[in-house]
Amino acid sequence: MRELKILVVVLFFTAVVYWGVEPFAHSQMHPHVAPADFTFKDLGHAVGKGDFIKGEELVQANCVACHSVKSVGIQSAMSESDASLAYGVVPPDLSNAGLLYDPAFLNAFLKNPAKAMLVEHKFDQTRTFPMPSYDWMSEDELASILAFFHSIVKPVSDKALYEEACGRCHDMKYDKTMSHSDKAALTAYMGTLPPDLSIMIRAKSDEYLSTFINNPQKQLAGTSMPRVGLTEKAQNQVISYMEKVGDRKKAEREDLGYKLIGYMVLFTLLAFAWKVKIWREVH
Repeated sequence: MRELKILVVVLFFTAVVYWGVEPFAHSQMHPHVAPADFTFKDLGHAVGKGDFIKGEELVQANCVACHSVKSVGIQSAMSESDASLAYGVVPPDLSNAGLLYDPAFLNAFLKNPAKAMLVEHKFDQTRTFPMPSYDWMSEDELASILAFFHSIVKPVSDKALYEEACGRCHDMKYDKTMSHSDKAALTAYMGTLPPDLSIMIRAKSDEYLSTFINNPQKQLAGTSMPRVGLTEKAQNQVISYMEKVGDRKKAEREDLGYKLIGYMVLFTLLAFAWKVKIWREVH
């Protein structure tokens, strides 16, 4: 009976810590933020259907000075190194823009890039955003560009998608994936050198990254990192790749955890049976 009372006391204080103290401590160390918004409500809705042939013509006329669309043989007029020095970061290849980016985000981005990416605080009259706004385009023209991007998309691996979404600024040294942007130019553009992401999944957790990638300002107000505008599926692929690189032992670790719990339960039962046997002989 005495041991049972001790067990009850231990369980009581364990419950107080687990359901009372720990959640409070977690709330102070990790304040709650709104979940990721993959509809991008603040940007409005995407435009309707457009003409992808007209969209290709618009891309050829307005985008290829900086961007390539390698999947259809369109090469940028500017080399990556020149573009990196000029803009601070290598402009993305647009082959998978229709796969990576949400249509509402992409539509708003073409109209006002800095606003869509939530980096207006970095740019003013003395410092303009590298990419111009295409707010002069009609809704039909914007819809046609989006239609073109969607017409050329093909499935890509998690790594390839990561490289397009994040690899222009961030290194992934554990997988020997390095940013193509000039480090000095990138540092000047961002205000600091973007971190290597090799073990970011372990440092921040997938839950944190899910919100941060979708809207960095929620987790780190004033950060220079832009909102990338990925679809939920694309973002999940990015995080999956980061997990494969930075947490390769996750499955093995979780499997070992279950085995350890099973061992502890079995050991507890054996220890209790041994205690009952010994005390029965004493009495």
